[in-house]
Amino acid sequence: MVRAVFLDRDGTINVEKDYLHRLEDFEFIPGAIEAIKRLKESGFLIVVVTNQSGIARGYFTEDDVNRLHAHLQKELARYGTGVDAFYFCPHHPDFGTKAGEGDCNCRKGKPGMLLQAATDWNIDLTASIMIGDKHADLEAGRAAGCYTILVRTGYGEEELKKGAGKVADEVAENLLVAAQYVLGHGQ
Repeated sequence: MVRAVFLDRDGTINVEKDYLHRLEDFEFIPGAIEAIKRLKESGFLIVVVTNQSGIARGYFTEDDVNRLHAHLQKELARYGTGVDAFYFCPHHPDFGTKAGEGDCNCRKGKPGMLLQAATDWNIDLTASIMIGDKHADLEAGRAAGCYTILVRTGYGEEELKKGAGKVADEVAENLLVAAQYVLGHGQ
């Protein structure tokens, strides 16, 4: 079995911009590329797990999300690194075209995306880490059995004020500091 670092996308890897879907609006948080590269070089599988309710809301399509992920990969490749897999939840409990569509197991704080990745990639969830900027990221990670790190970027600082730090195993300034913690503690 392999170890993975599960990463939230918006607010963790890239600058938080409401309902990001346009390539020209994508911007890495400083240190994020280096963090991904270090974690990957240390043998971790890098898996992005992201709620994308803008699809259910009709703001953008799954193709838009896939294009943004391809752009993210292309940018990371310029630095000799990349993400191993992307998983996204297109649902929202209050939006959608079918009754019950938003009642899914993939929307974080539920662990569905992490569990699916574990099946797809033979991941040992108890030896893996979930890093994100929201309480829901931490809930999903905990429910899957992962170690959890809250970053202060994106919504992280606001989430700390609401008590998300009590759910996190660790709090870090940003993804690079979180990666340094993971690598320094042999998680």
